[in-house]
Amino acid sequence: MNYCKERTGARALVESLEKAGVDVLFGYPGGQALDIFNCITDAKFSFVLGRHEQGCVHMADGYARSTGKPGVCLVTSGPGATNTVTGLATANIDGIPLIVITGQVPMSLIGTDAFQEADTTGVTRAVSKHNFLVHSADEIPEIVAQAFYIATHGKPGPVVIDIPKNCQQALTKAQYPERVSLRAYHPESAATASQLTRLAKLINEAERPVIYAGGGVIASGAADDVAALAHKAGIPVATTLMGLGSFDEHDPLSLRMAGMHGTPAANWAMNEADLIIALGVRFSDRVTGKISKYAPKAKIVHVDCDPASIGKNVAATLGIVADVKDVLTTVGSRVKKASHPEWIEKIDGWKKSHPVSWKQMHPNVIMPQAVMEAVDKATKGHAVIVTDVGQHQMWAAQHFRYSIPRHFLTSGGMGTMGFGIPAAIGAAFARPDHTTVAICGDGGAQMTFEELVVAVEHKLPVTFVIINNGCLGMVRQWQELFYSKNYSGSILTVKGRPANEHLEQDLKYDYLPDFVKMAEAHGAEAYRVIDPAKLDSVIAKAIKSDKASLVEVIVEPRANVYPMIPAGKPVSEMVFQ
Repeated sequence: MNYCKERTGARALVESLEKAGVDVLFGYPGGQALDIFNCITDAKFSFVLGRHEQGCVHMADGYARSTGKPGVCLVTSGPGATNTVTGLATANIDGIPLIVITGQVPMSLIGTDAFQEADTTGVTRAVSKHNFLVHSADEIPEIVAQAFYIATHGKPGPVVIDIPKNCQQALTKAQYPERVSLRAYHPESAATASQLTRLAKLINEAERPVIYAGGGVIASGAADDVAALAHKAGIPVATTLMGLGSFDEHDPLSLRMAGMHGTPAANWAMNEADLIIALGVRFSDRVTGKISKYAPKAKIVHVDCDPASIGKNVAATLGIVADVKDVLTTVGSRVKKASHPEWIEKIDGWKKSHPVSWKQMHPNVIMPQAVMEAVDKATKGHAVIVTDVGQHQMWAAQHFRYSIPRHFLTSGGMGTMGFGIPAAIGAAFARPDHTTVAICGDGGAQMTFEELVVAVEHKLPVTFVIINNGCLGMVRQWQELFYSKNYSGSILTVKGRPANEHLEQDLKYDYLPDFVKMAEAHGAEAYRVIDPAKLDSVIAKAIKSDKASLVEVIVEPRANVYPMIPAGKPVSEMVFQ
């Protein structure tokens, strides 16, 4: 262990975060973390005070998804720590690098049911990649270095550091290590020569190949390599929800998103393919549907840095545990230049006959899909789009054309409502030179609305678009389709669903809460749009503003997300509107 001048464990922590390259720290104070907070006022990084610990973690998550660097969050013990669990689970399943630092009661009080004591390591073990309980101030610099290493090597993920108060106050001379070496953690793996030879052979022999790109492509920085392979070998590309932006959706080879609400062309191509080259994906149930009937004609190559994902859900003809970029960089020269005109012609036919489209249900009511098109038009397709979870999330995936990695940020595997507002704020801190638009439903927005004030305080020109249909839209859709229209617990209006004609009259607005008043109370600019003719102009005005702004759009409450493959069903049972 290296040593330097003596200082407190809390000061050593702050210095270690500086050495690790932290530039923004999100957090919320409390008694068992006050020694740390006492040291951050003169730190080299900036501190952002959230309004709830869950929101703080989602901000750090949005920062991490936007940059690829670990997001960092600091909270206190007990409820402060337990409030981070949802954010940790969200990052863990999506493979997002986070460092969450929690205060803890002094070591002598652990196990005594002390005030605001919680077994943080026990509580977070299932929702983090790793966690540490610090036992002495001397451990702090090395543990911080190890935490950053673990969070970013192998499959990225969140790491928790729980620091008892006595360790924060004790003196130490330990310093941040120059390099990290963990005897029991060596996640780096490489494809063997025989695996690369076999992969190239499968690609060269395929007649109906499809590249299936996921979040791992973005995490490894392999988007350009995917494009190079696709163009050289003439292979169409489908993506997961997390993989949006890993391949330019304006490209003729793009199939866009596959899965439950994916494009017909993507799903049918996967179903008819003779080879699926799966890169950085988990084969989620939201993509595979009925496993026994998934891609029945295809040989499957599965490349992922996480050995646990290979063969976990779908049997692979060839499984390669390695970094996606390393594999593509190496195999590229072995792949022959090719084209598949008959296959591409068939796919183009599906694109033309079954585009992702929508129909106006009432002439004077805004369709939610039109909101996505208005945002796309106002931003010229170059915004960082951050979504909450629900119908609007799927519409955002369907009705924007993503072309750049890290420009679509969403909670994928966990489906965490309340993610959108704080994650957009984190993304705006990370990339202030980009336009950031948060798209939320009226349900998810109410879960973390208190974080809006953070955007106002820091003068972040984030635009928050609330798709207000007066209900929990995706829940209502499932209740309509699969539960005999028994809308139990999914209607958010106090008086029930107002008639459509009321939607045209602002004076008769009776949705609760009033998002415009709430936003104004937090100091943001706010607008409500009911008239379809005013949608484009209001969206454009808000996005051009140099202040935090909110646009509440009252939309058609009966709109559903289509196409849709019912859960657990095969592609053949895809439902169209």
